[in-house]
Amino acid sequence: MPRAPDGASGSGPGGQKGGFAVIVGAQFGDEFERLIGAAAANGIDFEALERAGRDAALGVMGRLVAAHLNADRGDTRATAACDCGATAHYVDRREKTFTTAFGPLTLERAWYHCAACGHGCSPRDRELALDDGSLSPAVRRMVGKAAAETSFGNASDLLRELAGLDVGAKQVERHAEALGRDIARDEAAVVESGPPAADTLYAGLDGTGVPVRPSETVGRVGKQADGAAKTREVKLVTVWSAEDRDRHGMPRRDADSTSCNAAIESIASRDTDHAPAPFAARVLRELERRGFGRAARRVVLGDGAAWIWNFADEHLPGAIQIVDLFHAKEHVFEVAKAIYGDGDLAAQWGKARRDELDRHGAQPVIAALQSYAHRGDEVRRQLEYFTANRKRMDYPALRAQGLCVTTGVVEGACRSVVCNRLKRGGMHWTVDGANAIIALRCAIRSNRFDDYWERRAAIP
Repeated sequence: MPRAPDGASGSGPGGQKGGFAVIVGAQFGDEFERLIGAAAANGIDFEALERAGRDAALGVMGRLVAAHLNADRGDTRATAACDCGATAHYVDRREKTFTTAFGPLTLERAWYHCAACGHGCSPRDRELALDDGSLSPAVRRMVGKAAAETSFGNASDLLRELAGLDVGAKQVERHAEALGRDIARDEAAVVESGPPAADTLYAGLDGTGVPVRPSETVGRVGKQADGAAKTREVKLVTVWSAEDRDRHGMPRRDADSTSCNAAIESIASRDTDHAPAPFAARVLRELERRGFGRAARRVVLGDGAAWIWNFADEHLPGAIQIVDLFHAKEHVFEVAKAIYGDGDLAAQWGKARRDELDRHGAQPVIAALQSYAHRGDEVRRQLEYFTANRKRMDYPALRAQGLCVTTGVVEGACRSVVCNRLKRGGMHWTVDGANAIIALRCAIRSNRFDDYWERRAAIP
């Protein structure tokens, strides 16, 4: 086995006071002379100069950083701890090129081999948070932000155009999804309970389908003509406050009060289960972060889906339950067509019922539907819907309490978190890949992205 070389504790260049600044200044001066020298101002292609200057400046810093790190051999010793828990032994020093914010950076690091697990490792890579592949932490962060907003191919183009980084689309996909999975693990592990931001807090629950690969829908019933499924449902919880009022005195979402959490997960549980279902646990974590249980008033808003109210009844007793007014009105429109078909009569009847619903709640609509129950299954189904949600549709009383009665915040979160990124033309996701990107987007939209990176930086 090779012996650890002498001089392992060497220090980097620029050790004397002011030495680093002198070196940097000299190298930048040389680059400036190379790029522009004494050229007249009216002869400069400034856009080309900007790009070349950026690349040159980053190149200078990259060379200096590489020289400094490569001169430090403090990572060279006889043994090192392996990730498997055993002891790895020094082999030699090896080079690896990383993509960093400075551009490509080739580092020479001590390399160790572990006989117990058969793998090699570099302690220096772990110390610099370079052990997740060939991308530096700053570049992984940029990849995450770009891939959270646009397709992997577009993200690759943006990184090249805006940061001068050559990260291919498949590399963006691989690293963005790995980052999203790590953020998802962090979200499940770190639940910092906070005080309620307002006297009244709202929790909105909803679901929306995303296109997935055929292998992700095997055995699932869907809405296709043959009964097959092409999508999987993303369930989402949104928490916000609405102490602000609009010009009509109606509650309006408070700025920067919204957080969200979502995943393709089940909320169904069995009587024998000792722990909440995965999505139920996700919702409870989000509510704990926001201090929902300690708010003076707690409100659950939804579109009327049974799973929402089942969850609220089981986990949030005492919370006010409200069916979104606009979804309720859509049901009125559907039953109007079932009774009268398309045409003016259906429109007139539907408008009258919607006005009644808005002004008096569900009871007048229920009374009207009872007289049409003989018209078919759709009318009876809608009658059951309004009857089951009667208390959740007492809109005059709810407004009198100063409460939101619509789920515009939730609908907006579904669009911004899920639809705008995962439901674009030609996209077909794996569940794992979709959940990773959803986790990324939720962390960014909920202002928790920076917190995640701070926790990573604090890991020894």
